[in-house]
Amino acid sequence: MELSVVIPTLNGRDHLGATLDGVATHAPDAEVVVVNGPSADGTTGMVRERGDVDVLVEVSDRTLNVSRNAGIRAASGDAVAFLRHDLVVEETWRDAIETGLERDPVVTGPVHETLPAGMTTTSPETRRIRNRAVTYFNGGNVAFRAEVLDDLDGFDEYLETGGARDAAHRLAGLGHDVGWEPELCVRTEYEADGGIDTRSHGWKYRALTYRLIKNYGLRPTIVRRIASHAGRDAISAARDVLGGEATPSGWVGTGRDVVGGVATGWSDGLVARARDRTPTRNPHGCSKRADRAVAKYDWR
Repeated sequence: MELSVVIPTLNGRDHLGATLDGVATHAPDAEVVVVNGPSADGTTGMVRERGDVDVLVEVSDRTLNVSRNAGIRAASGDAVAFLRHDLVVEETWRDAIETGLERDPVVTGPVHETLPAGMTTTSPETRRIRNRAVTYFNGGNVAFRAEVLDDLDGFDEYLETGGARDAAHRLAGLGHDVGWEPELCVRTEYEADGGIDTRSHGWKYRALTYRLIKNYGLRPTIVRRIASHAGRDAISAARDVLGGEATPSGWVGTGRDVVGGVATGWSDGLVARARDRTPTRNPHGCSKRADRAVAKYDWR
C-alpha cells in the first residue's frame, strides 16, 4: 500500500513540527503533503527547510475543506490519510491504517487529548438516520482508499465546519463502511483547553441544516432532528441565564443566530440537493474547481 498523509494547517507552525516528526518516525515510507492556508507565522519557511515533506501546497482560502481537497489533488498514494496539524501519530498508526483498509474502505481511530482534568479519548459514534447507519469519523485522524475519495468527490467546500460529518452521511449513502481501528492512535503533545467550541451558533446550525437537507431532503424526521438540536441548545442557554452565567439579551441574540442559520442552511441545502442528484451529493467538491493552490512546491 502506498500511503499519502495530508496535513492541512493554518498558523500552526509551533505544533506542525511535532506532527511531521511523528510521521517521519512512525510512517517513514509515507508521502507527506502539507496544505498551508494563508498563514502568517512562518509555516512556509519551516516546511521548506525540512527534508521529510514531499509536497507543500499554499492555498488562499481559510476553509478546512478547501485545504483537504487541495491535498487530495496533490496526493498520489492509493490510500490517503488526513491528520490534524496538532496531533502526533503513535507507533502503531501506520500499520493500523494498512490493517484497517484491508477490511474497510475508510478507517478511523482514537484521539487522545490531554485536558486540565485528565486524558480524554474519542470512541466510535454511529447514528441511524433514514434507514442509514451513519458512522462518524474524526477528520483529523482518518484514512481512505483513494477510490472512495473519488466516489465522494472529496469534501464539500460550502461547509466552513462539519465537513467530516457531511462526508460520513455521504459515505453511508454510497454504501461505504467506516471501520474503527483501536491501534490507529494519535495524541496531543500539549494540554488542550477542554474543547471549547468557538463556532458561531449561526454557522453551527447553518451547517447542520445544510447537510441534513442536502443528504436526505425535506422529511419530517429531518425537521424533527434539527428542531431537537435547537431545543436542547435553547434549554441549556436558558439555564445559563437563570444561573447568572448569561444575559437575557445574549440568549435572544443566540436564538436569532440559530433561526438565521437554519433558514440559510435550509435554502442552500435544497439548492445543493437539486444541483447534485447523484448519491455523491457534493456540488462543491474536488472536481468543481482547479484554482485552490496559489503555489505548489513538489520535491518528489
